[in-house]
Amino acid sequence: MKVIQEEIKLRPYPRGFHLITEDVKAALPQLKAIKAGILQVFIRHTSASLTLNENWDPTVRGDFERHINIMVPENAPYYEHNYEGSDDMPAHIKASIFGSSVQIPITNGQLNLGTWQGLYLCEHRNHDSGRTLVLTGWGQ
Repeated sequence: MKVIQEEIKLRPYPRGFHLITEDVKAALPQLKAIKAGILQVFIRHTSASLTLNENWDPTVRGDFERHINIMVPENAPYYEHNYEGSDDMPAHIKASIFGSSVQIPITNGQLNLGTWQGLYLCEHRNHDSGRTLVLTGWGQ
């Protein structure tokens, strides 16, 4: 079994849902050596998250942002945690809803995503200096 692991820092993104599939693939040229396996992508933050979804139509990413902001609004009167601004507590809730990791099959050295699937960074804060991902691939 072959195991590879890289830690990468993404460029800063504004609040929203951003395709990062190519960033992840570019950071792991060693995937070509894995015939069958799994890539786990883990984000080391509590106010951003990861998900897999539509990779072609950017209106989907905008719809995600608009919908999640209705589901988890800023300035809810019952939030106690507000030390870092009105976007902080909602960012923690949103990150828990979407999750901190995804697993993607590796087949013949490539990520085995569906035709219209891409990996999203879900940035839930208004501003950030760049998120760190841990990429771990293993397989034969």
